[in-house]
Amino acid sequence: MMTKARSALGREVEAALSEVLDHVRGRRKLARRLIDDPSAQRIRKVRKRLKLTRQAFAERFGLDIRALQEWEQGRRVPDRAARVLLTVIDREPEAVARALAG
Repeated sequence: MMTKARSALGREVEAALSEVLDHVRGRRKLARRLIDDPSAQRIRKVRKRLKLTRQAFAERFGLDIRALQEWEQGRRVPDRAARVLLTVIDREPEAVARALAG
């Protein structure tokens, strides 16, 4: 059965989409947050600062060992989600480890 009443979530989604449309049409500037894009050297530096082997780093933070190796050797670039995770690992490694434990 359909209802004409909109939920709070529905109103939030509608407002958010309205903001996006205003932005696309040039009527509104939206806040942006830049996500760090770690280079191969930076990924290696973070891992070495934590004194972890590639295997230990991958296991501790739920990463694929082969992907980590390719990132560190510059053959691949981490996707957006991996870049965000690597940025958080760089800044708060213990928080990530706690969140992934258990």
